[in-house]
Amino acid sequence: MKAVTKTKGAEIGPAPKRGGRSDRRRDGAASRHRKGRCCRIGRGQAAADRLKLVAQQREPGERMRRVVVKARIVRLKLGSKGADAHLRYLQRDGTDREGKKGRLYGADTDAADGREFLECGREDRHQFRFIVAPEDGDQLSDLRAFTRDVMKQMEEDLGTKLDWVAVDHFNTGHPHSHVVIRGKDEAGKDLVIAQDYITDGIRLRAQELATLELGPETDLELRSKLTAEITAERFTRIDRAMLAEAGEGTLNLRPEAGQVRADFDRTLRIGRLQTLSRYGLATESEPGVWKLSDELEPTLRELSGRGDIIKAINRALKARGEERALESYSLHGEEATARITGRVIDKRLTDELGERLGLVVDGVDGRVHHVALGSEAMSNAAEEASIGSIVEIAPAPAGPRPADRNIAQLAGDSGDYRPSIHRAIAEASRIRVPGGDNDAYVESHVRRLEALRRAGIVERLDADHWRVPPDFEQRAADYDAQRRGRMTLRVLSSLDLESQIGTDGATWLDREMTSSRRVPIVRAGFGADVDRAMKQRREMLVEMGHARRTPDNVIRVPGDLVARLERSEIERVGKSMAADKHAPFKMKAEGERISGVFTGTTSLVSGKYAVIENAYEFTLVPWRPVMDDRLGRQISGVVRNSGISWDFTRSRGIGI
Repeated sequence: MKAVTKTKGAEIGPAPKRGGRSDRRRDGAASRHRKGRCCRIGRGQAAADRLKLVAQQREPGERMRRVVVKARIVRLKLGSKGADAHLRYLQRDGTDREGKKGRLYGADTDAADGREFLECGREDRHQFRFIVAPEDGDQLSDLRAFTRDVMKQMEEDLGTKLDWVAVDHFNTGHPHSHVVIRGKDEAGKDLVIAQDYITDGIRLRAQELATLELGPETDLELRSKLTAEITAERFTRIDRAMLAEAGEGTLNLRPEAGQVRADFDRTLRIGRLQTLSRYGLATESEPGVWKLSDELEPTLRELSGRGDIIKAINRALKARGEERALESYSLHGEEATARITGRVIDKRLTDELGERLGLVVDGVDGRVHHVALGSEAMSNAAEEASIGSIVEIAPAPAGPRPADRNIAQLAGDSGDYRPSIHRAIAEASRIRVPGGDNDAYVESHVRRLEALRRAGIVERLDADHWRVPPDFEQRAADYDAQRRGRMTLRVLSSLDLESQIGTDGATWLDREMTSSRRVPIVRAGFGADVDRAMKQRREMLVEMGHARRTPDNVIRVPGDLVARLERSEIERVGKSMAADKHAPFKMKAEGERISGVFTGTTSLVSGKYAVIENAYEFTLVPWRPVMDDRLGRQISGVVRNSGISWDFTRSRGIGI
């Protein structure tokens, strides 16, 4: 899913006379920047014009209640599950008044069906997403009723019924509502809303309704709110007013400067400037004259985002009954500089109008990490990472893949790559083949070419002839970077630590115990939990007969422990499934060919497995992401030591 339009919501509503700009001034500045007629196309333009005119004619002392409205128009990509993910995370745990799961509601129901809403809009070209946040939302008698009133008024302004759902969130300082609107009007036509109405109309309507219930904002309330902004670690109304007033970045607060300003206004500015000076964002060049940094607004917005992340980490730890020192927090952007292994303790939307996720990971290194998953592919991968699961986040490999370099080298100047020639070279031992399996080695290159063919980078002339472009390596590397971003995410175990201790399948703990490249563990935080769990797992393996205790009380774990546990679990689960399928289960051995229809997947302790069925039997094999495109279709391959070597190029019946 791709966000094609993001309208910047009015962040302060109608500014009061003191400490901020007036509606007249802000609307005038906005109109000068909006040139052309594109912003006036769509429903609601007349209502937006009327509302802005009323706001401009309002008496200076009549202060409306502020409401923040943020909006985004999202283009829906065919087959994308981004809309599903967005709605699912709006309903996540910890968002209602009691800290429980958010409840979806609509115009006429307190229990809306999110799945039905999404299915009805599956063919829509776009959808609208809004955040409606009254500044005094905690004083409203019923936030849900308020949101319904806003939506009812919006329908009147647009002249059509709207299909919408909403969720109220109480997990921040200001209660707010998330509203998702389908991109169709009541006649089933594409819903087009005028940009002016999205930018200003909804906010002005919401302000009218909030003021109608709570009354105009009083002087005492305004003073209290503005005073609180003096030390705020975010971009405030005071900052916005000072930037608008400063000429060439210089703000003159000397009494003799001739500016008419109330004592309270000057006190606000001086107090705020002293706060900004501590961040290096304002400097007093001479008494009463201040120089504002060019980076004031972006720095404060970044600082606000950092504060939101720290609050999210604190909430995640508090939910687990834990506290950590702030020095143990590591905040990562969309790029991982080092490998992170740990337990997922929270998942959050980094942009609450989008689908991109952020993970809070309690690492084995004793630190708590927040990682922003920048690409859609990474966010999709995070769907598999449930709370409590063990994940690994690592920097994306730099440069072309080794397979791409091999293909480019063999294709040469002619641009022709032939798997048969590659196999002959491998068999002649001119190149070093990992594992010594020539067929699997060459077929891994063919699978890579299949993925790049679907991306339009290479061309398959026949089963043994591929056309590779001259800039193949660079284009393949760009393709990878676009898909996965600057990092990779891998779910190491869908089970939490406690569940891994007593299970009879191959766990992440088992793999770590037998790995020659074991992850370094710091005995603090999650690292301490892992150390304890490994000791308990060893004891359990002794009881299960998979490990032995030496006379000096040392537990020895065999090197083939993981393979032994995997095989045992697959055989047990396969026999259980055979009773339901009324078909025999067959465990495939090394060198055997697998052929059948890929009918689905099943999650075991040892990992995710694909179910392959034919007319005589079925089997379970390790699942790989490349298989998902072949669900319900014929598939074939050969069992190798390193896994299944799939032969996707020879099976014409699967539409490759």
